[in-house]
Amino acid sequence: MFLALPEEEPEGMRLAVKDLFDTADLVTTYGSSLFADHLPARTAPAVLALEAAGYGVVGKTNLHEFAYGTTSENPHFGIVPNPLAADRVAGGSSGGNAAALVLGAAEVALGTDSGGSIRIPAACCGIVGFKPTYGLVSLDGCFPLAPSFDHAGPMARDVATCEQALRALAPGFEPATLESLEEVEIVVTWLEGVDTLVRARAEEALARFPRCRIVALPQPDGVGDLFAREVAGVHVELFAANADLYGEDLRVKIGRCLEVSDAEAEAAARRRQEYREEIEETLGNADLVLTPTLPCVAPTIGAGRVGDVDIRESLIRRTFPFNALGWPALALPSGPAEHGLPASVQLAGRHGSDSLVLAAGKLLEATLAHN
Repeated sequence: MFLALPEEEPEGMRLAVKDLFDTADLVTTYGSSLFADHLPARTAPAVLALEAAGYGVVGKTNLHEFAYGTTSENPHFGIVPNPLAADRVAGGSSGGNAAALVLGAAEVALGTDSGGSIRIPAACCGIVGFKPTYGLVSLDGCFPLAPSFDHAGPMARDVATCEQALRALAPGFEPATLESLEEVEIVVTWLEGVDTLVRARAEEALARFPRCRIVALPQPDGVGDLFAREVAGVHVELFAANADLYGEDLRVKIGRCLEVSDAEAEAAARRRQEYREEIEETLGNADLVLTPTLPCVAPTIGAGRVGDVDIRESLIRRTFPFNALGWPALALPSGPAEHGLPASVQLAGRHGSDSLVLAAGKLLEATLAHN
């Protein structure tokens, strides 16, 4: 779970930091054996902001190698098991964060999310994860995955704690207050292809919103080539010199990314802009979107084949769209589902509506807790 620990127990609310963020006093590996002994010269501003607000770093957490995966099965530093079921993954790529929160080793965790890497482990482990609006939280001093899709944000055991952390991470952010879920109009989408109990929990969550409707939102098909090209841009030189030191899973994925052409990347960039326009038109006057976070409960360890493609494509289908849009999105537990493991629902809103998403999330969390 933890890859590096401070010499002394820190004061303040305990903070776990994904080992993708630089810390000057702790080894920062980025989940790669290439950086096993890397001690950065400075600490990432997001970590410094939380420390200045009274949070104390208790350790750096394990992750999927270079944050490119959904399971946190790391070939260099070990698999992050799910504390709720040892044969299940903790999700990825911020899996160590989720495990630390479930085990009570921290109250707050700082993660990153490029296609679901905060929300997927939150869903797998039955906690809360919030991906803010793109650019709201600094990613300076954080190893990139796909820069125009990358977000940083908080994870915790409840929405209010995530909201409190965001106030430290995003200067100027102010929480909103909702008296009732009647104040927002919501659409639900992407219920198809979801396991029976996971879908039932999403429908129960939807029923808490008096003003709701089902809408068939489009998927960002065709945008993936832009993501892949950005990953290739980050790794091209490092991979050329050190391919044999990458894990097999990542070696396969980076190889695919390097095959994306200029023309394919440009077409994908145009498609992303078209997708943003399509979503706005389809949503109309709705304030928020509700979906299942994942189509299933936490998968078993080893369920994905080499390259993580099959399982990754399934797990990010409902999370990646909000990275393509750059919108805020919140994952929160919605009750027991298959195998007694937690289901999760996702609330998302338009660019800049972070306070509304979190306010609605707090109300929804309270009503679901009284099931």
